[in-house]
Amino acid sequence: MTLNELHTGDSAIITRIRGRGAFRKRLTEMGFISGKNIKVVKSAPLKDPVEYRILDSNISL
Repeated sequence: MTLNELHTGDSAIITRIRGRGAFRKRLTEMGFISGKNIKVVKSAPLKDPVEYRILDSNISL
């Protein structure tokens, strides 16, 4: 399952980060780390952006 398959209120545990280089590094810096719990707080009507709760922070992607 990927993040874009989650709905508002859903939680999941990160098992893998896809991406390379600076993109992957930036996600890791924001807390997207394997084994961490993530929750979808809310999403815009067209799913862009989506607000996630991870490591006591809210992050919109």
